[in-house]
Amino acid sequence: MFNVVLVEPEIPPNTGNVGRLCLATRSTLHLVKPFGFSLEDRQLRRAGLDYWNEVRLQLWDSFDALQRGQSAGTRYFFLTTKAQRPYYSVNFRNEDFLVFGRETKGLPHKLLAANADNCITIPMHGTRSLNLATAVAIVLFEAVRQQQA
Repeated sequence: MFNVVLVEPEIPPNTGNVGRLCLATRSTLHLVKPFGFSLEDRQLRRAGLDYWNEVRLQLWDSFDALQRGQSAGTRYFFLTTKAQRPYYSVNFRNEDFLVFGRETKGLPHKLLAANADNCITIPMHGTRSLNLATAVAIVLFEAVRQQQA
């Protein structure tokens, strides 16, 4: 249905939880290296429970490699606290890519600058950011909701 991209994820339980979200929505999880953990990490597998082996998972050496592996018309949305456009203003389509950055630093500034028109945010008050898995759930389930409306 959708594609969730984690660029250089650092915390295994977040990635495991995102994997479960992807499985629940029939989405593909794309992980862009380097990772801050091993894919054999016990915490990753614990968060993913016994579902981890069922997750549609694709591994990429870089974000550029991921983009080269997709068709020319592929749409990407980059989640960042540095954008003004709320995620719920987007009309998501099947096969869109939802791109999330590292837990500690977000997406690289260069990537955001090159894709400014496709940067979106989750409006929030009183905090700098949300947990990565929580942020993915908010945006992914809005995209799924739109497809079922």
